[in-house]
Amino acid sequence: MANLIIEVSKYLLTICMVIYTVQSFAVFWKKSESAQEFLYLRQVLMILLIHFIAFMALYLKMAEQQLMFFWASQVLYLLTVQVMVRNLYPEASKLLLNNMCLLIAIGFIMITRLSYDQSIKQFQIIVVSSVLALFVPLIIRKWKFLQKGTWLYAIVGIGLLAAVAVLGQSSYGAKLSISIGPISIQPSEFVKIIFVFCIASMFAKASDFKQVVIATVLAAVHVLILVVSTDLGGALIFFSTYLMMLYAATRKPAYTMAGIAAGCVAAVFAYFLFSHVRVRVEIWRDPFASYEGSGYQIAQSLFAIGAGGWFGTGLFQGSPRMIPIVEQDFMFSAIAEEMGSIFCICLILIYLNCFMLFLNVAMGLRNKFYRIIGLGFGCMLTVQIFLTIGGAMKMIPSTGVTLPLISYGGSSVMSTLLMFFIIQGLYLIKEDEDEEIERARIYEQYQREYGNDSGQKQYGYPPAN
Repeated sequence: MANLIIEVSKYLLTICMVIYTVQSFAVFWKKSESAQEFLYLRQVLMILLIHFIAFMALYLKMAEQQLMFFWASQVLYLLTVQVMVRNLYPEASKLLLNNMCLLIAIGFIMITRLSYDQSIKQFQIIVVSSVLALFVPLIIRKWKFLQKGTWLYAIVGIGLLAAVAVLGQSSYGAKLSISIGPISIQPSEFVKIIFVFCIASMFAKASDFKQVVIATVLAAVHVLILVVSTDLGGALIFFSTYLMMLYAATRKPAYTMAGIAAGCVAAVFAYFLFSHVRVRVEIWRDPFASYEGSGYQIAQSLFAIGAGGWFGTGLFQGSPRMIPIVEQDFMFSAIAEEMGSIFCICLILIYLNCFMLFLNVAMGLRNKFYRIIGLGFGCMLTVQIFLTIGGAMKMIPSTGVTLPLISYGGSSVMSTLLMFFIIQGLYLIKEDEDEEIERARIYEQYQREYGNDSGQKQYGYPPAN
């Protein structure tokens, strides 16, 4: 009976995921706010339904009473986040909030399926991170001096990366983390945010050739430290993000083409300088040639994706644990095996939807600093997703980066949550700018109609000189 319910659940999960995905794009065609709000509420219902169906299947296989309390705690968290954000920041993007909650819920499901102990740790980290992140939109909206900390951002970012390169612990050939007592922190995840703020603050001041050279040197230092630490995934994310921000600030394709050419040359040098890079490339070219050794991880990832089919094998009906480090580097493969290809396609579309929302707020902002930040984070999120999914599917060499908000990893999920809430802060700033434009329009209209300054006090404008 349990196997029958699990078999049915995989189809229900796929249907709910498809409905949610369609709703995520349908909202752009809804004109009235009431229609949009009703759609957002239906999305919340789909998130809770996906979460419930999956945990019902998990409970049938694990048969642990505490799992139901864990499920209830996660539901309470998801609802609390929804209520808090909606009440504290009414102007925030509800679609982005829903997407964030859906990705977190999928992460809860998959990590619980793979390791109950790790899922408890991840849940605790997400709760703490969310409490801290709730203040971020207010900080972004009120602290105007954030765009003046260029060199502070550079010093802190480079300092943290250098500390990891010198003192960091090696993990699978790369120096990624620093341990402080029982806590292990991956500073590069937080430096990603600092880096975007640093480059945005530079280009907000000027985008002439001199400023481009200075910004390029700073970006190159960040990337080179990551390469020395053999954190190649991080180096690619920083490099690609910088090129996008450079083009957004200067609108000169020549700079971007020069950056791509330099990146290609650097990749060739990295291949010959680092054995770690050569191994990754050889595995990518033919993982089955070294199936018993270094190619085993990629080979198992491909087997898992192929075994899933359109609807997946069902939770606990596959073998994702056969993939080494699956909960961090190959979570997409685990989802493909047990949730299916349709579910994965919808997941990619949800990430695309987030990217569109990032760009939407960025293009609507007048302040150049905030606009470049939005574009930078949009690019950073997209590159990280591409590296994770592309590595799992053997489209590109594996780089060992996490699937945002889904994979296991405290530093990764915390930095991504901060990123999403920073974007929510940009939505608040966009509302403030729109309100200012509307007030200016009303004032100008009043001036044309009445030709005096009697409306200046009413609309908050100073007397004309």
